[in-house]
Amino acid sequence: MQTATPTTSAAKKMLWAGRIISGLVVALLLTGFLFGLLNQAESQKQMVRLGYPANVAMPISIVFLVCILLYAVPRTAIFGAVMLTAYLGGATATHVRAGEPFFIPIIVGVVVWVGIYLREERLRALAPLRR
Repeated sequence: MQTATPTTSAAKKMLWAGRIISGLVVALLLTGFLFGLLNQAESQKQMVRLGYPANVAMPISIVFLVCILLYAVPRTAIFGAVMLTAYLGGATATHVRAGEPFFIPIIVGVVVWVGIYLREERLRALAPLRR
């Protein structure tokens, strides 16, 4: 007979919710990366429009991919979340400077942390939401 404590059941639900949220975030970000990679001419055009030299599109895309991969790998997920937060902070600053709506990178950053918070017990122990 299997007996599951409520804590174990709740922890498993949080873990799976975190995995699903993180998986969706990774899928969304990889889609954005692939769009930039497959449409390099458009990506470079947008970089120029936002005030960056056209030749920085590829290096920025590579940094973006590294951040996504760090977040996707469980062993480096917290570091990946920190790196994605930094990347999305740069995206937010770019949109503010360009006078465009800047809330999307902020929302994505919050969802990144919700996903990692739900799947990482060590993070929940470090920053509990309740006492």
